[in-house]
Amino acid sequence: MKSEYLELKRACYEANMELPNLDLVVYTFGNVSAVNREKAVFAIKPSGLPYKDLKPEDIVIVDYDNQVVEGKMRPSSDTKTHAFLYKHWQKIGGICHTHSTYAVSWAQSQMDIPIFGTTHADHNTKDIPCAPPMSDELIAGDYEHMTGQQILDCFSEKNLSYEEVEMVLIGNHGPFTWGKDPAKAVYNSRVLEEIARMAYLTLQINPHANRLKASLIRKHYERKHGAGAYYGQEGS
Repeated sequence: MKSEYLELKRACYEANMELPNLDLVVYTFGNVSAVNREKAVFAIKPSGLPYKDLKPEDIVIVDYDNQVVEGKMRPSSDTKTHAFLYKHWQKIGGICHTHSTYAVSWAQSQMDIPIFGTTHADHNTKDIPCAPPMSDELIAGDYEHMTGQQILDCFSEKNLSYEEVEMVLIGNHGPFTWGKDPAKAVYNSRVLEEIARMAYLTLQINPHANRLKASLIRKHYERKHGAGAYYGQEGS
């Protein structure tokens, strides 16, 4: 019987296969999901399956309550986090989680990534937030579900918009990114890793480096994302 989710599975598979290609994962680390809002389901990588063995038909379809709708394998152990974010943030179409080196290093340091330069400002007007580590009580409970709550609480406390800031660090854990589709979520994950690397090197060269001034933040963000954006080709 032909699956009604072939297109969704294919999009999810292709996004997942970009992670090793972009050096964002090793072994079985990381996962990407893709949502179908009309059907209220999402596709996600199976748990613990090496990327070299992954096939489109292996992708698991899950609903927002973490019930498997289609698939023979167990979905990613991070499925509940993805489901939580899809439930609460209606305008995202894909989510990516990695354990990329520099982003994880900032997360393990429990530090926001400061906005030092225009590469950062091309994508965000704010520091990249780091949510504090989870309490012992929550760790002992529904851990992956509460990771989603960690992210929401962090954005609420820092007064951030998930539509503008499409990335976060989880203290002592690692990064989550999202976007309009799974491809954009992966793009944001690669951008985050590069910004994390640049920020680390900046502080190695000058531990007292100044943050980017507000006028340059506005200029670089708005030329890509503002009402009068002029970066790139028209219609692209």
